[in-house]
Amino acid sequence: MAHHFKEEDIDEFRECFFLFARNGQIRTLDELTVIMRSLGMSPTINELKGYLKEKGGKMSFPDFLKVMHAHSRVENLPKEVVDAFKAGDPGKKGTIAGSHLRHLLLHWGEHLSAKEVDQIFREANVTSPNSLVKYEDFVKIACAPVPDYY
Repeated sequence: MAHHFKEEDIDEFRECFFLFARNGQIRTLDELTVIMRSLGMSPTINELKGYLKEKGGKMSFPDFLKVMHAHSRVENLPKEVVDAFKAGDPGKKGTIAGSHLRHLLLHWGEHLSAKEVDQIFREANVTSPNSLVKYEDFVKIACAPVPDYY
């Protein structure tokens, strides 16, 4: 499976894997959940259970790479988020009011804090609650990986 990922990605996967699976094996759903989500994946609980069951309840690092490859092929979070915005955009204008976007981020899903929403809005250059936000541009910024400063 190593040939499906860049060397630096595998190094990051390995570091995360062995940080949370200290005995070299993933043995619990919690371990797999934390590791995959720490690496930016968003698998559902049912997907996670299936991956662990598929591997007999425990997973080595090579098994984990296979799971990461399989999951990365089915998950496209930015596209899923844009599709959700499009579904709520009957006029197909490609925009959402800043105030409505703020409301969604504060009250739906993971319920971001006002401080977190303000930070995302600053990064996405949303300057006013009255402004119209191009949701495809917003999603690109909001789903971008967090910079590594270490």
